[in-house]
Parts: sequence; C-alpha cells; structure tokens
Amino acid sequence: MEATTGTAPATETTADTEVTGQPTATAFAADVVRYPVAPGYRVNVRSGPGTQYRIVRTLAYNVKVPVYCQKPGERITGPYGTTALWDNIADGEFVSDAYVNTGSDGYVAPRCS
Repeated sequence: MEATTGTAPATETTADTEVTGQPTATAFAADVVRYPVAPGYRVNVRSGPGTQYRIVRTLAYNVKVPVYCQKPGERITGPYGTTALWDNIADGEFVSDAYVNTGSDGYVAPRCS
C-alpha cells in the first residue's frame, strides 16, 4: 500500500469539497455518509480501484470522505485490514476501503456500475 504516516508521501483516496474547496457533481448528494480516513495517514486517490491507476490527488490528514458507491479491485492491506473493496469518493476517484473507517468489512454503499 502507498499510504504512510508522518510527513511522508501518501496513497489511495479521493477528495471532494472538504479537501479541494471545490464541489464535485457527487458532492451534492444529501444522503451520503462521510467516513474518516485513518488518523495519521495521507491517502492517494486513484482514478480506478487499484494502484495501477493514476493518482488523482492525495488526501489531507484527518479528513472525512463521502462513499457514493463501492467496487472490487486490487487487494490492499491498511490500518483497517486487508480488502479488495474500493470506495468511490467523487467522480472517477477511488480510495482503498482499508484506509477508510466505515465500521464494516463489507459494502456500506451501493455497488458502482
């Protein structure tokens, strides 16, 4: 996994209004729950569900991200376990669920189409 602690470079995840200051099309969904990213980690947001996808951005420390939908992808180990589940946090932006505290090892949002 690419996420790191301290001031080192980060890994999986995406941002929306909270991180960038600019709303995305998906930022307007009223019923989407925001979940905290693991404390002390900066997470890379990817364009797809795996580390082979390009990094779109890196999340700031201690942010909460919306999870609009989830899909299977590359298996990742992080502070919340090992999983192949990836969270869609904005249009075309994914982070590994291993770095997002959803309180579940399974799906907490609809499956992405």
